Amino acid sequence: MSTDTVRTEPADEAAERRREQRGWYFYDWACSVYSTSVLTVFLGPYLTSVAEHAADADGFVHPLGVPVRAGSFFAYAVSASVVLSILVMPVAGAAADRTGRKKPLLAAAAYLGAAATTGMFFLDGDRYLLGGALLVVANASVAVSMVLYNSYLPQIAPPEERDAVSSRGWAFGYAAGSLVLVANLVLFTSHDSFGVSESTAVRICLASAGIWWGAFTLVPLKRLRDRRTTPAGGPSVHGWRQLAATVRDMRGKPLTLAFLLAYLVYNDGIQTVISQASVYGSEELGLSQSTLIVAVLLVQVLAVGGALGMGRLARVYGAKRTILGSLVAWTVTLGAGYFLPAGRPVWFFVLAAGIGLVLGGSQALSRSLFSHLVPRGKEAEYFSAYEMSDRGMSWLGPLLFGLTYQLTGSYRDAIISLVAFFVIGFVLLARVSVGQAVRDAGNPVPDRI
Repeated sequence: MSTDTVRTEPADEAAERRREQRGWYFYDWACSVYSTSVLTVFLGPYLTSVAEHAADADGFVHPLGVPVRAGSFFAYAVSASVVLSILVMPVAGAAADRTGRKKPLLAAAAYLGAAATTGMFFLDGDRYLLGGALLVVANASVAVSMVLYNSYLPQIAPPEERDAVSSRGWAFGYAAGSLVLVANLVLFTSHDSFGVSESTAVRICLASAGIWWGAFTLVPLKRLRDRRTTPAGGPSVHGWRQLAATVRDMRGKPLTLAFLLAYLVYNDGIQTVISQASVYGSEELGLSQSTLIVAVLLVQVLAVGGALGMGRLARVYGAKRTILGSLVAWTVTLGAGYFLPAGRPVWFFVLAAGIGLVLGGSQALSRSLFSHLVPRGKEAEYFSAYEMSDRGMSWLGPLLFGLTYQLTGSYRDAIISLVAFFVIGFVLLARVSVGQAVRDAGNPVPDRI
C-alpha cells in the first residue's frame, strides 16, 4: 500500500501543478487586452481628441491649473502612472512575500484596474481629467498585478518547465489581444451598421477591455494558491525604502543585478519600438490609421507563434542563447526598417511580422530566465524590481528617439538609433554567467539555461 502511495502522490502533485499553470496563463489572457486595445490602439488618440475638445483657444488644457498642450496630455498621464507604479510596486511585492497572501493583493490590483478601464465608457465630451485619472489608476494597477502574477512562476513551475510555461502565458496574452482587437475593429469600422457613433464605438471598445479583464481574472483567482514562504509579521518597509532594501539584497548577487541591467537596456529598446512604430509608419512612411491597426493585429497574431516557437528553441539551446539570438533578430529588423519605402504598406507588414515573431519570445524567456535568479521566498520582492525595469524605466528609448528626431529631422535616423539598445543589451547579457547566477540565488541549475 505504501508503494502505491509513493506512486500516486507525484502524479497528484503534477496534476495540481498543471491545473495551477493553466489558471496562471489566464491572467495573461485577462489583462493583455488592456495593453493591446486600450493602450496600443484606442486610448491615446481618443483621449487626445477629448483633451483637444476641452482646450482653450491656444490649444491648452489646465489640469490643476497647469497649462498643458492638449496633444501632450496622454503622454503626461502615462508618465504619472509610471511614477505611481514605482511607488506602489515595491510595497506590494514586499507585502506579498511577508504575508504569503499574493492572491488577495492580485485580486485587488486586477479589479481596481478593470473597474478603471470599464469606467472609460464615460469618457466623452470634455472629460479629459476623468480619462487621465482612469488611465493612471489602470496603468498602475496592471503594473502591480504583473509583479504579483510573475512572482507565481517559480512556485508553479520547476526549473525545467519555466521557459515553456512563461512562453505559453505570453502566447495566451497575445491570443486574447488578437481576438478582442478583431472584435473591436469590426465594431469600430462598421459602427454605423451597429447604430452607434464612432465615439461611442471607441468607448465600448475601451470598456469591453475592462469587462474582459475582470471576468477572466476569476480563473487564476480560483486555481492559484497562496504559499507561506517567509515568516509573517516582519517590519514593514515602504516605497523607495523597500526598493532600496531589495537592491541592497541583490548586491550580494551581482550576477542577478547584471542580468537586470541587461534586461533594462534591451527591453527599453523593445518597448520603444512598440510605442514608436506607429509614429514611424504614419509620419515617415505616410501610412493610414487602418494600415497601422492591421499591422498591430499582425504583430499580435504572430507573437503567439513566436512565443511558443522560441520556448521550444530554449529547450534545445537554453534561454540565454535564445534571447541573444532574438536580440540579433531585433537588430536586423530595425536595420531593415530604416530602408522601408514610403507609401508601401506591404513592406511595413513584413516589418510587423518580424517584430511579432521575436516580441513574445524575447519577453517570455526573459521572465522565465529571471525566475531562476530569484532567492526562494523573495519572489514578489525581486519581481517588483524586474517589473520596474520593464515598466518604470522605459523612458530612455523614447528620449533617444525624440532627441535623434529633433537633431536630424528624420524618423529613419530616430528608428535606427534604437539599435544601440539591442547591441548594448546583447553585450551585457552575453557577459552574464547565468549558471553561476542561479547557484548564487540558491536554486538548482537546469540542464539547459
